[in-house]
Amino acid sequence: MAKTKELSKDTRNKIVDLHQAGKTESAIGKQLGLKKSTVGAIIRKWKTYKTTDNLPRSGAPRKISPRGVKMITRTVSKNPRTTRGDLVNDLQRAGTKVTKPTISNTLRRQGLKSCSARRVPLLKPVHVQAHLKFAREHLDDPEEDWENVIWSDETKIELFGKNSTRRVWRTKNAELHPKNTIPTVKHGGGNIMLWGCFSAKGPGRLIHVKERMNGAMYREILSENLLPSARALKMKRGWVFQHDNDPKHTARATKEWLRKKHFKVLEWPSQSPDLNP
Repeated sequence: MAKTKELSKDTRNKIVDLHQAGKTESAIGKQLGLKKSTVGAIIRKWKTYKTTDNLPRSGAPRKISPRGVKMITRTVSKNPRTTRGDLVNDLQRAGTKVTKPTISNTLRRQGLKSCSARRVPLLKPVHVQAHLKFAREHLDDPEEDWENVIWSDETKIELFGKNSTRRVWRTKNAELHPKNTIPTVKHGGGNIMLWGCFSAKGPGRLIHVKERMNGAMYREILSENLLPSARALKMKRGWVFQHDNDPKHTARATKEWLRKKHFKVLEWPSQSPDLNP
């Protein structure tokens, strides 16, 4: 059976006021748009208990005391990687025996749920400052400027890499807090490499890089695919090219090649995949 919506305190008090004014249950129901049985139940409750407030409901007491709830909430706030097993053991040492599902339900009532930790680049203070500088410089850029950018990147799809996850207890919208993330560094493993680009108007070309990419290969990919992508996307005159600070991208030969081709390149802070749409 579907759960019915509880009447507000104002509505319950209005029912009692109308009843005291001499109105029948049917008349009150019609006036307030309620069933006669609902009106009758509120009036009987008022006659019996002289109140329309919700009465204490019976039910099994919580297995974890308020003090225990505070303890485990404080523990996962300090260290979100704490496991349910750790919390079960902590409570058991304090004299409370509970199961892992009880831990989950208790923390969920505190606004915490178990989630996979996000993987983010390991940022140094200099990277953070560079990101902030970039954001401030482009804060007031009109939307048309961003529509005139071709974004590009290479992506490595891991076939046999380490894709294990860690779970953390966190509140809503706190997935990127440093305590709730797993810093990552570039690593090897079985994979395929792709190069691609896109703009606000849609995707450009997507290229499977079959060999280990070096500067010469990168310039060849750009030569064969960047301009055709710009034409297909009908980019406006003076469009801007974006790529990150990979050594192949920032090599002197690549910079010179881009200069000779008269490509405008968006200045890009290092360790910034989070800035790339």
